[in-house]
Amino acid sequence: MKYDVIGDIHGCFDELAELIEQLGYRFENGLPVHPEGRNLAFVGDAMDRGPESLAVLRLLFAMQDAGILYYSPGNHCNKLYRFFKGNPVELLHGLEVTVAEWRGLDKREQKKFQDRYLRFYEALPLYHQLRDELIVVHAGLRQDMIGKALSRKMITFALYGEITGKYHADGRPVRGNWAKGYKGDHWIVYGHTPVETPYFQNNTVNIDTGCVFGGALTALRFPEMDIHQVPSRQPYQPDRFHHYD
Repeated sequence: MKYDVIGDIHGCFDELAELIEQLGYRFENGLPVHPEGRNLAFVGDAMDRGPESLAVLRLLFAMQDAGILYYSPGNHCNKLYRFFKGNPVELLHGLEVTVAEWRGLDKREQKKFQDRYLRFYEALPLYHQLRDELIVVHAGLRQDMIGKALSRKMITFALYGEITGKYHADGRPVRGNWAKGYKGDHWIVYGHTPVETPYFQNNTVNIDTGCVFGGALTALRFPEMDIHQVPSRQPYQPDRFHHYD
C-alpha cells in the first residue's frame, strides 16, 4: 500500500479538494479514488477555525462508511466530541466557528450530524500504523509508546504532543520538540504545531503547514517521501507559525 498523508485541514475544504485532485485522485460517487490504488490518510483536526468544517467532516464520514478512512483524531476532534456529548466545553480556539456552522442547520439536521459525528469519533483509533514502518498520529508519539496499551499519558501525548506547561505572551502553549529525541525506526507523520515548511527530524515529519493561518495544505507521499502542497485561501497570520530551535 502507498499512502498520501494530509496535514491539519481545519475547515479548509476548498484547499483539501484541490490537494486531493493534485495528488491524482478523482471523486467517484463522492469518494476520492486513485487510479493506482493509493490511499489517503489524515493527521486529524479536520474542523475548527476555517470556513467549511461540516463539508470536510461529511467527506470523512463518507470515507469511513466506505471503509477507506485512515484518520487519527486531534485535540480539536476530541473537543468537538466532548461538546456533542454535552460536556462543559468553552467555545474557543475555533470551536465556536464549527458550532456556529452546525447551529445554522435546522434542528433535525443538527441532531443527525451530531449523532453521526459521535459515531465517527468513537470508531477512530488513537493512531494508525500503516505498513510496518509508517505511523500517522496527530501531535506525536514516543517510541516507547508504539504498540503499547492505551494510557492517559499516551492519549494526551498523541493529541497535544510534548506539553511544557509554559505559555507564550499571547497565551499559546509552549510546545516541546519531542521529535528531536525520537530514536525509533518507524516514520512518525504528524501535525498539530503549524510550521511554515514541513519539519523533518530523525524519522519524523510535521506536515501541519498552517493552511487555516494562510500557509499551505500539505501532503506527504509515502514511501516516496515527496511533498505536495496547495496554497491557502485564508488570510496570512505569520505569528501563528512555530519555529523550532
